[in-house]
Amino acid sequence: MMRRRRLPLGRRLLVAVLAAALTAVAVVASAAAEPRSWRHVPVPAQVRPQAGLNEAVASGPDRAWAVGADAVGREAPGFPLVLRWDGTAWQRQGLPGVSWQGELLSVAANSASAAWAVGRDAAGGARLLRFDGKAWHESRAPRGVALTKVVAGGGETWLIGSREGAQVLLRRDGGGWRDLPVPPGAVYGLHILAADDVWAAGSSGSGATVSHWDGKAWQQTVVDGFPRAGVGTVLATSPTEVWAGGTAGFIGGPPGKPIPPLLVRWDGESWSRVAVPTNFGAITSLAPSASGKLGWVSVARSQKWGPPGTYPPLVPGPDFLAWDGQSFAEYSEPAVQGEGDSSVLQLAPVPGTESVWAVGRAAGPEGTFAPRILRFD
Repeated sequence: MMRRRRLPLGRRLLVAVLAAALTAVAVVASAAAEPRSWRHVPVPAQVRPQAGLNEAVASGPDRAWAVGADAVGREAPGFPLVLRWDGTAWQRQGLPGVSWQGELLSVAANSASAAWAVGRDAAGGARLLRFDGKAWHESRAPRGVALTKVVAGGGETWLIGSREGAQVLLRRDGGGWRDLPVPPGAVYGLHILAADDVWAAGSSGSGATVSHWDGKAWQQTVVDGFPRAGVGTVLATSPTEVWAGGTAGFIGGPPGKPIPPLLVRWDGESWSRVAVPTNFGAITSLAPSASGKLGWVSVARSQKWGPPGTYPPLVPGPDFLAWDGQSFAEYSEPAVQGEGDSSVLQLAPVPGTESVWAVGRAAGPEGTFAPRILRFD
């Protein structure tokens, strides 16, 4: 019987190093070959059926919040829902002292240890929650104001709402909330860069509007004059680049007629409309890339004209558009077994990374619905 000759120790070590290097190269090549995409992330098992998410915010790779309501209709009108991402999984967050029924509509974070959420209870009353770094607590909402959205940025926290049917904007000032002037028409979304540098997306009788606050007054511009046009989301990436998205509006037509999306861009001198690769739908959210430029656009109820002869004539369009500075790449949300498409997806970029969260409410079987969480990385 022949004995196998052992390689010298130095050569055995060299072979081992080369094998490890080749394995590492193969792993890197495999990862590089795998395209980045949107994937479904499950919600915690504690979330009950008939739940939905309205908005999310991320303050880092290991901290994100998503808010909405669960048990809607089963225990009408449901209960406020807060989910927390800890870097590994989503967990349901306890709400000590919160015993009312209703839902949370919006969430914003100043830092990893300071966040706000607004909502409404079953009686339509405004609800305001605050995270102090350890737990969520009920905070006193401004008297007589129905709250719809909270926005944070540049060390600022603002609220959007209404009082006796009139639009109001409130700014966190010390330990309370102070009313600020409101631009004409309606305000649906804000992007806050500083106390004297705020952009507002909205609409008026003249069409879609974007307004800028310089700390003293609003300067408003009609960015699209088509009747019923409006923008609900705005993103300022530099003094000479601001984006706003919504719908272009319509006049007449049969009930349920699709509405074209509207995306406009400010170049420092004027606003112009930007073409998007879908014919109908509503732009509901804009998110920056890691560089701070526009990175993502989400489109609700996106539809395109199908090829000639297609019946029905419309086909599903992209749910997400990725902007590279020159053109858009189209992405669809992934299919989830037992669930349908999402109605609206709100974006939440993860600061310092190229990852993005998207949350919403998806169709379920037999008229039900389910919370939807997606992540791009």
